[in-house]
Amino acid sequence: MPERIKYAAVLRGINVGGHHKIPMAELCREFNVLGFTNVSTLLNSGNVIFDTDSDSPEKTVIKIENRLQKTFGFPVPVILRDAGEIQEIIKLEPFKKIKITKDIRLYVSFLKHPYKNEMKLPHISENGSFSIIEVYKNNLFSVLDISTGKTTKGMEELEKLFGKEVTTRNWNTVNKIFELQHLHFK
Repeated sequence: MPERIKYAAVLRGINVGGHHKIPMAELCREFNVLGFTNVSTLLNSGNVIFDTDSDSPEKTVIKIENRLQKTFGFPVPVILRDAGEIQEIIKLEPFKKIKITKDIRLYVSFLKHPYKNEMKLPHISENGSFSIIEVYKNNLFSVLDISTGKTTKGMEELEKLFGKEVTTRNWNTVNKIFELQHLHFK
């Protein structure tokens, strides 16, 4: 029997501002219908932890995206990270030098495809509220100061730089995904 691969699927654009609503119970059901096992969700923003014996992340993404569009009637972009990739992100400790205050927000943005451009880092937005501090493989680490800018402005900056094939989670959520991947599959 092939080894099971533990994945986190981070879905883009569901349950945001009352648009593209997908209840998490229905999302779990659809992942089970696709033959994935140990399916669970985290929060309401489209974080699905599951395992599969498929050795092709690309085929797995296509399978999920096709099923979700057929079931829910709108496209749902899916980005996968296996348990090892999430563990690498956590071990990097990308925010260890950031002074945390009540106004500082830490984010990990997951790119669907490997990052190819060379960006001078840190990349700082025009108003100085948003900065990309590190790029690791196809993951971006950014900091937002909400005392001078809004989260939506930071996300607009990411889309301007990387298009729509990116989705972002806060650092706490990424840590919870890591915990779920490792606790859930022992």
